[in-house]
Amino acid sequence: MAAVRIGLIGLGMMGRHHARVIREVEGVELAGVADAMGDPHGVAGDLVVAPDVDALIALGIDAAVVAVPTVMHEEIALRLADAGVHALVEKPISGDVESGTRVVDAFESRGLVGAVGHIERFNPALLNLRARIENGDLGEVYQIATRRQGPFPSRIADVGVVKDLGTHDIDLTSWLAQSPFSTVSAQTALRSGREFEDMVSFTARLRNGVITNHVVNWLSPMKERVTIVTGERGALVADTISGDLTFFENGTVQTEWDSVMAFRGVSEGMMVRYAITKREPLRVEHEAFRDAILGAADGGPSVVTMREGLENVRVAEAVLESAKTGASVDIGA
Repeated sequence: MAAVRIGLIGLGMMGRHHARVIREVEGVELAGVADAMGDPHGVAGDLVVAPDVDALIALGIDAAVVAVPTVMHEEIALRLADAGVHALVEKPISGDVESGTRVVDAFESRGLVGAVGHIERFNPALLNLRARIENGDLGEVYQIATRRQGPFPSRIADVGVVKDLGTHDIDLTSWLAQSPFSTVSAQTALRSGREFEDMVSFTARLRNGVITNHVVNWLSPMKERVTIVTGERGALVADTISGDLTFFENGTVQTEWDSVMAFRGVSEGMMVRYAITKREPLRVEHEAFRDAILGAADGGPSVVTMREGLENVRVAEAVLESAKTGASVDIGA
């Protein structure tokens, strides 16, 4: 079977990693690259750097990866859909729900594979965490908490921290719990003098009753990517920087200490850090994209669909609305 011919538009910080991984994944071929600003990281190799998406399409590509600023996502995605080209668009799918809806409709109406690059779903720690939730290791899930913070990335200029970083947590939380968001309540701050918010703290309730809380910012001197899922049997803690997953079990040993016995909650039990296979999330994401195009899914991770990506933007806009009004926001079905 001929390799899937993939074009890449956007050769910046994320685009350079896409170029590397496309060249490494079996069954695909990097058939062309495009960037109006040239090739700052020298990833094109022997490929000519096309000036725009139309020149990329003219190379006869089957699929494309869109790694340009968010403000350009809609225009480029619609051109790809018109040309019958499958697409993996970096997150968020677009800057707002209206433009995202147009992108989703364009791909779905043509029967094209449309995916969004919510890469955390392909992190080994989170893949293992979800499998353990589905296996009942935690029993009933009560709460999901995330922390995603670090220094400001100067390359992000067209959206704030909610739509850039926060959509990761929105997506992975709904995916882990297998439930959409129902209500959100948020606070944001602008501390760096930029146009958009650089700090957010928000709480939510999912439709299945799970409660959540999220701390996201571009103002921390240390980088942190942590997801904690608490349930009736303990807590699973995923560090998605290291790919580690740790289980903190609710204690089952009988205690005879009266002052401790008076607390009718849980107690500390066994702690286990699991030995899990750690594959690069971007590579796993590209394999899922390839398999979706070929219709050859083998039971591995699936792409994040454009409709799922659109729902993440919808929740992000509810977060921003809550922060602006000071009231909780209901998210319609």
